Amino acid sequence: MPKAVKRHDGRAPDELRKIKIERNFTKHAGGSVLISSGETRVLCTAILDKDLPPWLKAKGPGAGGWLTAEYGMLPSSTTTRKRRDSGKPDGRSVEIQRLIGRALRSCLDLKQMDGLSLFVDCDVLQADGGTRTAAITGAWVAIADAIAKAKKTGALPKDAKVLTSQLAAVSVGIVNGTPVLDLDYVEDVEAHVDMNVAMLSDDTFVEVQGTGEHATFSGKELQKMLALAISGIQKLHKAQRSALGK
Repeated sequence: MPKAVKRHDGRAPDELRKIKIERNFTKHAGGSVLISSGETRVLCTAILDKDLPPWLKAKGPGAGGWLTAEYGMLPSSTTTRKRRDSGKPDGRSVEIQRLIGRALRSCLDLKQMDGLSLFVDCDVLQADGGTRTAAITGAWVAIADAIAKAKKTGALPKDAKVLTSQLAAVSVGIVNGTPVLDLDYVEDVEAHVDMNVAMLSDDTFVEVQGTGEHATFSGKELQKMLALAISGIQKLHKAQRSALGK
């Protein structure tokens, strides 16, 4: 366990912010989740549709399905108004939605979705750090609900095993020389090193994105951050299962 250190919000170095996962938050999506991680709030929706990207459609029947993700921040999600992504999203949004899409595809058997696409939309209502990791964690629950609904309506066969694993993500970093879990905005700004980690329920990693913002980091520090991430994600997996009643 990391040495005792005083964080500005009183949390221990290995402590997550309070997590709340509210399902069925909107009416029309197959799955919709409002996930709150501390003061960060992200609305995640998942819709299954008979549509494929052109490159996959060209392969014909039996080629499988696809998942595509979009991410955006509402104008009032930050302390100063953020301009809407009108037409073309900014570079940061493109990077994040690619991360979300890659991560979520890792826990799906796309062959079981032949001719169908899952459209996942993650909209940040309020940002206080960790928006991309909260989006991944919430979107997985939204997908689980969308798949379950599709089986009930006949859009997917009842025996289709589309969801192959559980997925969640969290941030870690080095703040004031100490590795800490689940950075909020204040810590993210001050962090010498920050990292986003996405992991499946079998403890294998999907994404490990670490950056020395203001300093380099050693292999020992990397191992400490990964240990924090593993512990935090295991707790997030438990919160996901609890939200789904499992």
